[in-house]
Amino acid sequence: MTGRRRRAHGEGSVYEQRPGVWAAVIDLGWIDGKRKRKYVYAKSEAEAVRKRDELRRQLQLGVDLTAQPRTVEAWLTEWLRDVKAHDGTRPSTLVRYRLAVTKHLVPGLGRVKLDRLTPREVQRFLTGLRGKLAPASIIKVHAVLRVALADAERMDLVARNVAKAAKPPALGRVERRALTPEEAKQLLSVLTGDRLESLFVLALATGLRRAELLGLRWSDVDLPGKALFVRQTVQRTDRGLEFVPPKTHRSSRPLPLSALAVRALEAQRVRQAKERLAAGELWSDLGLVFASTIGTPMEPRNVNRRFEQLRAVAGLGWLHLHDLRHAFATFLLDQGEELRTVMELLGHSTIRMTADTYGHVLPARARQAASAIDRVLGEEGMA
Repeated sequence: MTGRRRRAHGEGSVYEQRPGVWAAVIDLGWIDGKRKRKYVYAKSEAEAVRKRDELRRQLQLGVDLTAQPRTVEAWLTEWLRDVKAHDGTRPSTLVRYRLAVTKHLVPGLGRVKLDRLTPREVQRFLTGLRGKLAPASIIKVHAVLRVALADAERMDLVARNVAKAAKPPALGRVERRALTPEEAKQLLSVLTGDRLESLFVLALATGLRRAELLGLRWSDVDLPGKALFVRQTVQRTDRGLEFVPPKTHRSSRPLPLSALAVRALEAQRVRQAKERLAAGELWSDLGLVFASTIGTPMEPRNVNRRFEQLRAVAGLGWLHLHDLRHAFATFLLDQGEELRTVMELLGHSTIRMTADTYGHVLPARARQAASAIDRVLGEEGMA
């Protein structure tokens, strides 16, 4: 004979459905003219009580307990299609999201019911990625899951974001090697005469990102005023190469031009005029400063490949294209420029980002500041 123990009204009830199987039920009220109840099952009375209490908590948080259960895969698919594709997410970011979802999240967690996903399962999944992916890549996959579950929580599909409780591997701070002025001059020497010389010189002289350089138009350049304006970038998306707005409002910025940068742009204008003449009717007039030989946007990967060839000739095999941006900032800080000035030139969203990235330059300046105190107070003569 089965036993049944009812709780107070509104709390739901727990009862033994058959030997070894306990059920918990809560009343969801009248929905679309029908009385709705939610049932869960357990192997013990205590477990059934815990499950009932969890249902009550979810109901209080506004979770729709009448919704058909989704798997993690179903939600991630819906999330990419119906949420992220229409909320202003950058196309290049969508590409990264899809890659993380299809390559890692769906194979690892796709079959789990969305509302049954636990911090332990997420933690086990992240641990399983060790050895397969670099720590930085695992952190990015975890971030995609965290964002997807945050939207599920916002839409009352889950009671909480369980990805927040899981911890990705720690990303050890790697001291990035900085290009020295001597090495920079060596690189500039190797660049001389190359078709992409002006692009690489401008990267070093302005700190512009690759996407910003490839999106730069002549209408964004004021050579007499020695300035340029970052107004668009080139990104590869599922639809091919596209022009998209800069990353943030701070990324859309004016930049003063050094004499080195002005000379590079003047040389590029002459070089491009010759290519335009050679292309004739094939030329696509998009107004780009750095374009293909027929005026169309350049493939970003091809730019990287050419830089890798040139860095090898310069004996700088460790150098990456993005390191030219790093060198630009480092040179400015070494020359005593303020951190906020460097932040604005780089288009960083916060000064903390600049400090975290280039903090290694600051200790040398701090030592110089300490020496300045000695000079002011005359301690050098007392030593």
